[in-house]
Formats: sequence, structure tokens, C-alpha cells
Amino acid sequence: MSASLNATATATAAPATAACDPACAEPLAVLGRDVTVPLVTGGEVTYAALDYAASAPALQRVWDDVAAYAPYYGSVHRGAGYLSQLSTDLFEQSRAAVAAFLDCRPADQVVFTRSTTDSLNLLAAALPAGCRVFVFETEHHASLLPWDHAQVTYLDAPRTPGEAVATLERALADRHPYGPALVCVTGASNVTGELWPVKELAAAAHAHGARIVLDAAQLAPHHPVSVQELDVDWVAFSGHKLYAPFGSGVLAGRADWLQQAQPYLAGGGASRKVARREDGGVEVEWHTTAARHEAGSPNVIGVYAIASACRALAEAGFDALVARERRLIAKVRAGLADVPQVRILSLFGDDAPRVGVLSFVVDGWNSSHFAAALSAEYGIGVRDGLFCAHPLVRTLLGGAAQEPGECGAPDAAPGELHRTSSGAAPTLNAIRVSFGAGTPDEHVDRFVRAVKELVTEGAKWQYRTEEGRCVPAV
Repeated sequence: MSASLNATATATAAPATAACDPACAEPLAVLGRDVTVPLVTGGEVTYAALDYAASAPALQRVWDDVAAYAPYYGSVHRGAGYLSQLSTDLFEQSRAAVAAFLDCRPADQVVFTRSTTDSLNLLAAALPAGCRVFVFETEHHASLLPWDHAQVTYLDAPRTPGEAVATLERALADRHPYGPALVCVTGASNVTGELWPVKELAAAAHAHGARIVLDAAQLAPHHPVSVQELDVDWVAFSGHKLYAPFGSGVLAGRADWLQQAQPYLAGGGASRKVARREDGGVEVEWHTTAARHEAGSPNVIGVYAIASACRALAEAGFDALVARERRLIAKVRAGLADVPQVRILSLFGDDAPRVGVLSFVVDGWNSSHFAAALSAEYGIGVRDGLFCAHPLVRTLLGGAAQEPGECGAPDAAPGELHRTSSGAAPTLNAIRVSFGAGTPDEHVDRFVRAVKELVTEGAKWQYRTEEGRCVPAV
């Protein structure tokens, strides 16, 4: 058994060519694909998980790999026993697999964290003194908020990729005093799914002496990410969006700022040598490797799950995955275009390339009400609200910066029944549908059909507000 685990862990993450035409490609096997849920109208239906942008279901391959390893679980970097040595090997081989998946430079470090949010907060804590940070208002809060200890320039939402590059160039050219600078940008929006011009933004940043970190949380599950081709300095992503469970994340990239910074967490694993000083204090020598920022017992199962997902996606072949997802995106967009009451949110326009993430609003519906009806009457899971990207959603919906907008159903008092009405006041929240490598065509077809039926026929059930959420009335 141990030999097979070692063989799995040392497998490379080189992209593979898909064997079949993308038009006939099957979705990748994921957990939960056969789960049935009850409908308020009676009966059960197979659950349609269309909330991949929040958390993607785990790949069956990943679950199987984790299950095979679980009996061999042991402490990492801590023990001389066989299981500890095996776990340590898998942990470090997982680091190599992630580096290969991201096409990292030879000197780059791969640091394992809890999530994208954790990764970006780690980098924020490692910024050199006097560093300026440039970030668009369109970012997820994980990219927008960690920079409290730096001087931050927030850039307005661009309306074209070219405008994004030009806006950044102007801001960098105007920075005073000239010193260390960091640009933080998303690869694919978690609200609109639109792809950002990462390579061009990286070139602009480097031309002005700045570095750039890529938030690839929504990009890595859908497209290949090459650190070298994009020429970014760091990449951050989360396992739970990459079809891997257990709450692990990655920060990969240049080592110098990370090596020069105080450890993100102080404790065992980060320290190389600790000794008492003559004055009674403690002298600490910290690691200069990735271990410097991985204090404590690491989430070895979560790390192994990320590596397994990286290998599974690479072996499936991104060409086939991307082609199939584009077909699903076109199907959803065409279906929603048939409903005049639906407006898809976009920064860059209908022709912008995107991943399988779309947000929209429906005239006459509060978004929480609409999402609740999709779930309760059709067994479809989507998300409603502001998607941890409040400034962006407000911009897309034309709301003022201080205008209230929350997840939930603000147009109904607690306990009041919701009813569809074309005269309903607009609310600053939206509905998001998202899908990926494990999504069957039937789920997308059911979603499009459900949207059309809800808009034309209304909900079959009554709904009320409960703790800020719209739920079926019982």
C-alpha cells in the first residue's frame, strides 16, 4: 500500500491531452452527484449543485486518494516512525505537485495555508516597510481587505481589459515616494466570471517596478495557471474551489519577501533553533524555507487532497475541460437571454471570455426569494447576495457606495410572505450560478428551465423571511 501511495504522490502534473472531442466529454466524477433532495411541492430530485464558485464538490478521484492514505496518516516533519516518514514524504511531494501544476519558477516557494484569504493575509503580513498596494474595487474581499498595514490605492472598476491596464499604469506612474509596490488582481471574477488581463497587468506592474499577486481562486479550477507564462510574482488559491475538501490553500511564488518577514505564526515548525539567552530571554532562528510560515501541525490530508486535485485536473486535460465549460456557459447565457426580465451582470461585455460563473438579477424578484424558489421547488443550489465583493456588485447594479445591500430579503418584514410582483423595489443583491468540471448538462438544462418557469408562472409556494433569509413558508 505504501508503495502505491508514493507512486501516486510522485506523479507529475504535466498537462495531458484529452482523448475525446469536448462535445462528447463527460463531466468529471464528483461526490454528491447522486444525492437527492426533497421538494416543497412533493417528491425528490437529484440535487443540482450550481454553486461551484463558493465551494466545488470534491472530485471522486480526490476522495479515493485521501481514503487510501487515511489509514497511513501520521505526524509531518515530527516523527521517526514509518507512518510519519510516509506522511512527510507525501506532504513534500504534494508541494512539488502543486509547483508543477502552477508551472512555478525553480526558486519559487509553495506555502500551504488554510485558504486564499489566509494566503493573501500571509503575503500582507510579509510586505516590506513602506510598500504601496494597488487593488481594483472589483476584487473579492479576500483580495480587497488584507492590506491595512500598507498604503492602499483602490482603483475604480474598469469597463474593458484595456482600461484595466491603463488605469493601473497611471496609478503606478503617479505613486510617490517611489518604493516597493504590490498589485493584487483576480484572474477570474467571482461575480461575473470574466477573465482579467493578468499577463498585461503583470507587465505593467513590472515596468513600474512593482510586483503582482494573482488571486486564482476562481481561475485555477477552470483554466491552466502558469506562473512563468503570466509572469506573476505570487499565486494564491483555495483547495475547496479546486475540487479538494478539508480547508487548505496555497501561496506560491517568490521567496525573498517571505524569507525576510517575521513568521506568519510563531511556533513549532517555523523555528529552526530556539535557545535561552544569558539575559533570560529566548533566541530564535527561523526557517528560511516555506516552513517559516507553516507553524504548527499542518493539514497533511488537506494538502494531499490539493495535490490530488491538481493531478486529476492536469490528467483530464484543460483543453477538454475549458471547451466543455464554454459550451455550458453558452447554453446558460442563451437560455437567460430568452427571458427579458433577466439581466446578466458584466464589466467587460457579452463577448468577454469567462469561466462558469454568472450573476444576474430578475425584474420583480428579490434575489433571495428567487434563489429560495430554485432550491425548494427545483432542487437547484445557487447563491444570492453580494458574494463577498460588495463594491463590485454595487457598481454593477448602479448602487451608491453607502446604499445598503445584504444577503437575504430586505423587501419583506420578518414573517411576511413574499409574492412575485413586477413592481417590487430593486434590491442591491443578485443571484449567482456557477459550475465546472463536474456539472452534468441536465443540471444546466434544469436551471434554465426553472428560471423561465419562475419568471413566467411565478413561484408555486409561498416564502417568508427568517433571520434575514427567504425560506419556504410552512
